[in-house]
Parts: sequence; structure tokens; C-alpha cells
Amino acid sequence: MTSSQTTPPQARDRSYRSPAGIAGGVVLILIGAWMGGDAVAYGDGRTPWTVLAGLLFVVPLVVAFTIRPAVFGNEERLRLRNPFRDVSLPWSAVSGFKSGYSNEVVDEAGTKYQLWSIPVSLRGRRKVQRQQMRAAKGGRTATGASGLPVTEPRSTGDQAMDELRELHEAHAETAQGTTKVRWAYEIIAPALVGAVLLVVLLAI
Repeated sequence: MTSSQTTPPQARDRSYRSPAGIAGGVVLILIGAWMGGDAVAYGDGRTPWTVLAGLLFVVPLVVAFTIRPAVFGNEERLRLRNPFRDVSLPWSAVSGFKSGYSNEVVDEAGTKYQLWSIPVSLRGRRKVQRQQMRAAKGGRTATGASGLPVTEPRSTGDQAMDELRELHEAHAETAQGTTKVRWAYEIIAPALVGAVLLVVLLAI
């Protein structure tokens, strides 16, 4: 088989994550490891075991809500990695997107899935609105150095949602498949074990 007959490589995913969330999660884990390590090393009685159970409960939750969330989009489907589950939606199964106090994708059945890694920045929106209002009051037109119109400024989250809407519009008819949902047991299981151990140790 010649190289011209080989299957063309799939387009790379566009990924959307929250750098601030990841940084915050790493900081929290480091602080927890430092304080927990100190308690385990120098604690008395059941204190070390209680601290370990607490870490087993808390660390997976910190990872779930800060480091884990991500959104991936390509020509075939939209993939969500939310705190406690993974969702894979072919573009044909996507009905649309909603942006209010949170960003969401809605499938054809009406089920909503939150895009955890693309938070709504009300502050960013207000900043953009103030820029637009100042430009309007000053009578300035939205033109670049070449005199051609330029696009209005958008917050980072809104830009990401615009890109996902464009992918959906471009591939909704061609990208077929079924919706797949998988629970993140690698997060849920240790958190539940830690919670049970913590309750037992505190009850003794």
C-alpha cells in the first residue's frame, strides 16, 4: 500500500483547560501534603491515621474539581472530562450550547452537561463591555491599522464557546455516533474509601 492510500491522520483535539484552576489545585495538594506529612510524622495516637484518611478523601476531590476538568473538541466529537464523569458527544448528538452563570452543552435529548473547564468570567465580560462602551462614547470605530474592521473583544471563555459552536456547525451533519458517559471511578472510589475511614476513625 502506497503512502497516498493510507488513512489520513485525524485532526488534533482542541483542548480547553483552566490554568488558574490547575495552579490552585497543585498549590492545595502541596499544602495538604506538607501539613499532612507533618501530622503523620509527629502526631500521636490515631492522629496519623485520621490525617491519612482525610487526605485520601480530600485529595481526589481537589483533583476532581481543579486539575481534572477539561474539554476536547475535534472534527468528530466533543469530549468532556468533568469532576466525576467523562462524556463523549458526537457533533450530531449536540443540540447547542448555553452560556449563563455556567457554560453548558445540550444534547438532542435535552440533557445538559456543564463545561467545567470553561468557566464563565463575569468580570471578564464586564471588562469587555466597559471597553466597548468607552469606544462607543469616544466615537471610535472598530478598525485596525489597515483600516479594516476588526472583531469585537471577547472574554477567554466566550472565545472558547465560539470555537466550539463553529466546530458544531461545521461537523453536525457528518460526525455520527452515540453519546457515551463513563463515571470516573478512579476519583470516586478513593474519595469514598477515605470518607468511610474518616467517619470510622472519628467515631471510635
